[in-house]
Amino acid sequence: MHGRTRARWAAALCAALLAAGCATNPVTGRQELSLVSSAQEENLGRQGLPAVVAEYGRYDEAGVQAYVDSVGQKLARVSHLPDLTWHFTVLDDPTVNAFAMPGGYIYITRGILAHLNSEAQLAGVLGHEIGHVTHRHTAEQMTQQQLYGIGFGVASVLSEQVRRYGQGAQQALGLLFLKYSRDHETEADELGVEYATRAGYDPREIPSTYAMLRRVSESAGQRIPSFMSTHPDPGDREARTRALAERAVAGRTGLAILAGPYVQRMEGIVYGRDPRGGYFEGARYYQPTMRFQMDFPEGWATQDSRTTVTAAAADQSGALQLSLADAGVLSPAAYVDQLTRAGKITGSNGGHEVIGGAEAWVGRVGITRADGTPATLIAAWIRRTPDRMFEVLGQAASGSAAERRILDSARSLRDLAEPARLAPTPARVHVATMTASATLATQLARSGEQGVSAEETAVLNNLELTDTVPRGGYLKVVRPSHTH
Repeated sequence: MHGRTRARWAAALCAALLAAGCATNPVTGRQELSLVSSAQEENLGRQGLPAVVAEYGRYDEAGVQAYVDSVGQKLARVSHLPDLTWHFTVLDDPTVNAFAMPGGYIYITRGILAHLNSEAQLAGVLGHEIGHVTHRHTAEQMTQQQLYGIGFGVASVLSEQVRRYGQGAQQALGLLFLKYSRDHETEADELGVEYATRAGYDPREIPSTYAMLRRVSESAGQRIPSFMSTHPDPGDREARTRALAERAVAGRTGLAILAGPYVQRMEGIVYGRDPRGGYFEGARYYQPTMRFQMDFPEGWATQDSRTTVTAAAADQSGALQLSLADAGVLSPAAYVDQLTRAGKITGSNGGHEVIGGAEAWVGRVGITRADGTPATLIAAWIRRTPDRMFEVLGQAASGSAAERRILDSARSLRDLAEPARLAPTPARVHVATMTASATLATQLARSGEQGVSAEETAVLNNLELTDTVPRGGYLKVVRPSHTH
């Protein structure tokens, strides 16, 4: 819809639906129909914070959190909503991503922090996300969905992974799975350049960020969508932000880049998956923090998140999920009874077992799917500690080989006692100072064992292998992880 036509349409709807609510867009100053109030936006963001942290983890390096918050607050003060209470959180996730929730809640992963190479680049990323909030892009999406009868039903936008949270938190987490429109991305790009420049940063650093993002956008095995998939490219983003930056700096001097200080701050940041939160070796899964191990079916594809471990057969004959049950201090059998009384399951057929020295219930349970159809799940609940009950849920045909493999997996859960496996070390970024000028390929050949490939190190430094790293320059390399 053309901008003027859309504005007239919105104004007419505002007049007709005044009771539903119209709001002034903080960026444009125009009246817009909005079925989501500012208070509702703040409530969504607030309810989403603990759920996002529970699902993806908060990076526990206080210095990194404080640094990102300080840069974010500097940008927020020059945004179109300087009086909003802004929250900036670094997630303990290797994915190269950043995203915003309404109400001033901005998230950035340690994965993208490791790949940036100046504070000005960080300002560009945070400014872009702030722009999504100030332009009320999420509220616009939600309003359009409701107007066109699509609805913001939790079941339609959420994975099974987040349904254990309360409804408000579920809806907030569902926003992570929404993609912005290309118009939204253009507006956020413009605001990212504007806010970074207002805060005193050189926006000419921003285009190279998009070059880096493009190089990592094809990465596999990511748990949350990559930046380029949740933020669709409205065109040649690198060229457009370069043009925006050139206009923004016209007549300006003294704008900050802060490349060296930023790279030095990345010393020791965890890179890639952190084995302390669990790791696979073959089909065997080790969880050092909770001190257990479990064998998954050989040959099944596995995925480990902070809250669940899943496995699925390539031919779709079976799948299973391991997680923690919200069972309080109930015994496994008592928990099954509680699920039945609460209507969470429609029936059960199983009994008491001892698994790895722990009391357990193993069998099958009936459930009703979201579409109202019945289903049967293979289930095991294992009480390993007074405050921790494990839940294994699987699906496979009765009497099939896949069913036997799921049950064998559940019954393999046991203590992890090997001292070396209880204290794995994650891969970390090390910032090396070059003692001589040489190409990146030569510098890497001199630096010894690397935790990632030479090409990945090049992307990490926003360089090509043929680029020269000067004497006295900084180079981010990855020291490998050790699990035993």
